[in-house]
Amino acid sequence: MRHDARANDALRPVEITCGFHRPSEGSVLYKAGGTVVLCTVSVDDRVPGWMEGKGKGWLTAEYAMHPRANPKRQERDGRGKPNGRTQEIQRLVGRALRAAVMLDKIGERTITIDCDVLEADGGTRTASITGGFVALAIALNKLKLKVLRDSIAAVSVGMLKDQAALLDLAYVEDSKAEVDLNLVATGKGNIVEVQGTAEGDPIPRTQLDALVDLGVKGVRDLTHIQKAALQMADVDLDKLMA
Repeated sequence: MRHDARANDALRPVEITCGFHRPSEGSVLYKAGGTVVLCTVSVDDRVPGWMEGKGKGWLTAEYAMHPRANPKRQERDGRGKPNGRTQEIQRLVGRALRAAVMLDKIGERTITIDCDVLEADGGTRTASITGGFVALAIALNKLKLKVLRDSIAAVSVGMLKDQAALLDLAYVEDSKAEVDLNLVATGKGNIVEVQGTAEGDPIPRTQLDALVDLGVKGVRDLTHIQKAALQMADVDLDKLMA
């Protein structure tokens, strides 16, 4: 029995509040269990210097933890160079969401997705990607840009000692996991990225395959939730596909 009585293949309750941050071109407040992330999208009509004159756009992401995202206050990141964990996560979020967009069709624009973790209970990077995509779709709809390849979502999977594979780990599970894996995939089930580690004993290929399959199932469930949230915000995802 999991600590919250979920089935092994069940997501935590997901809530998506679209348009939470009014100044942004697109925004959502994304909740997955006890994890809460504010995702905002900003669009600038310019690109980095190294891309000027190429007729293509760029998409990047930044990620940060609020000092009280955890039970005890942490020092605010960003007073200098972001720490290694922060850099690694925001690069992951950027890579994941660039996979959704045909950058050669957005013109010389830069899309920046900011993911600020307000409360952390595991899965903050996967929540940032899943919520970030919804915020991105809202912004593209506002700009009337039909440039999406597919939807993108992400979820964690893992295994605790002597237990079956578990979907969408909360911190109490993630902190004890023998195997921890984050999977990013499209709505069609195509893999964008897999990050995984066996913390203890190595695992056989069959267990890895089972974890990936479970992650793809979780992404499929999240895709339905994303589409429902966008429909409530009057955004037809199909009309944004290139």
